[in-house]
Amino acid sequence: MTSASTAQSANASGSAAGPTNADQATNPAASGGGGRIPAVVRRRLDTVDARLDRGRAWLATGVVVAIAAILRFVGLSGPNGKIFDEIYYARDAYGLIDRGVEWNYKDNGPSYVVHPPLGKWLIGLGEWAFGYQDAETKISVPGHLMTTAPEFGWRFAAAVAGTLSVLLLVRIGRRMFRSTTLGCAAGLLLALDGFHFVLSRTALLDIFLLLFVLAAFGALVLDRDARRRRWARALEAGLDPTLPGRAGRPPSTWRDWPWWRLAAGVLLGCACAVKWSGLYFVPAFALLVLLWEVGVRRSAGARRPWRDALLDELPWLLAAGALMVVTYVLTWSGWLLGDEGYYRLAERYPNTPGLSDTPVIGPLINLWEYHKAAYGFHTQLDDPHKYQSWPWQWLLLGRPVAFYWSGDGNCGAPSCASEILLLGTPLLWWSFLPALVATVWLGLARRDWRAGAIVLSVAAGLLPWFWFALDGRTMFSFYAAPAVPFLVLAVVYVLGAIVSPAPVAGTAPPPSTEATADRRLVGGIIAGAYVLLVALCFGYFYPIFVGRLMAYADWSARMWLDGRWI
Repeated sequence: MTSASTAQSANASGSAAGPTNADQATNPAASGGGGRIPAVVRRRLDTVDARLDRGRAWLATGVVVAIAAILRFVGLSGPNGKIFDEIYYARDAYGLIDRGVEWNYKDNGPSYVVHPPLGKWLIGLGEWAFGYQDAETKISVPGHLMTTAPEFGWRFAAAVAGTLSVLLLVRIGRRMFRSTTLGCAAGLLLALDGFHFVLSRTALLDIFLLLFVLAAFGALVLDRDARRRRWARALEAGLDPTLPGRAGRPPSTWRDWPWWRLAAGVLLGCACAVKWSGLYFVPAFALLVLLWEVGVRRSAGARRPWRDALLDELPWLLAAGALMVVTYVLTWSGWLLGDEGYYRLAERYPNTPGLSDTPVIGPLINLWEYHKAAYGFHTQLDDPHKYQSWPWQWLLLGRPVAFYWSGDGNCGAPSCASEILLLGTPLLWWSFLPALVATVWLGLARRDWRAGAIVLSVAAGLLPWFWFALDGRTMFSFYAAPAVPFLVLAVVYVLGAIVSPAPVAGTAPPPSTEATADRRLVGGIIAGAYVLLVALCFGYFYPIFVGRLMAYADWSARMWLDGRWI
């Protein structure tokens, strides 16, 4: 293969291979002089231009986010009362706002909880703003900002988190695929997913976990772009990447620190402070950073990209990890700074007698012991539940969770039904597995970093649960929530490939076999028709996403897998 064909192949695949001999002959940076970067290296280091089509892109983003917000906030107060696990999280959230720790008002003592507090703090902010009410404990508190139906208060934060996650996915998709259309398609599909929709209207923790994991991923994508721009500027200035030591690397000042990577550490700390399953994304995201750093060094022409990446980036990864730990501990401040939390004092925790008398170390050790007890609870959770399911059932919608059910009310039929079912929009969810297979295939064929990032993130969100399934642990489909945005990205990646056979991200100039205008038109029609069908499917199932009262026969018609969905 000639040097020219090698370069063209590398461009088309978006690979991170180093420059060829022909490149070095015309590349003063790679051969030790000048500052001009050849086109092949420039394309390898290229990133999306944030200024490109800015006004229209934000307008399109606003339309998608508005759709998501309207769907999530309209009728948020219904149904009345606490549904499913709101009975735990809404009460714990009020305790955090009222006393700084989760509190059992019925028995007037601290509550024993097995999830960190951040998600409940966020739920509690909505209760503080809009009011809280609990019929069992006869608590009725007006909101500080306004008084609404109490259900709106404890569901408000979830609706905000769901809307923000749609916004994030639009912008992440646009940056990864370099297409406002594909970015908006990703956000719209997430907005029209029944699974995400129901979690966005219920005071559970999983929507907050999804939000922080997705935000951390977005921060790392921004970090990748920033680091590649840094290398491109250095090469333009005459950097010789073949020189040993610091001489062959871009100059570093505090302005060049990987701020977005450090922000990702804070966001991952927030994810873990909602649910410990946020930890599963830590090694996956660290691996992504390392692979991207190796790739940028290969693209620039460094002689030892792996060694250099480890030496340069490991300290920053450790710094991000330290920020993650600090962020996590800070979310326990209510428990640490007071003495009312469950197991906070030594007399409540016989394993650490006297340690609570130590101002700093004692509370931290007690917190560690508390975590050990909570971990034991999780690992021994194997009680059968009506709506439990196994990880291999989740993407097939094998066993959704009923959050609410009522047969009362007048619907004009002999029998009525009202249900909130945590069910993914079937057409979208049944596309996930084929899309994952196609993403793996296309990613390997094109050596496309986007496909690798999507698949690795999906694996981090799903594969650990297969391991826990070996022990017979009780699981529910909502454990898959953090993987959903990445599954949607897989679908959109494939839609982009259908529209055009060129790399979805557009890293390369159009090859000679670029799709004709007719092919793009047909592909666009197929992709548009798919999104429209998902929207129609969502509309059909909408009544069982919001608990709308309907005739029992209409409800039954929506139970497509009646043996599994009822």
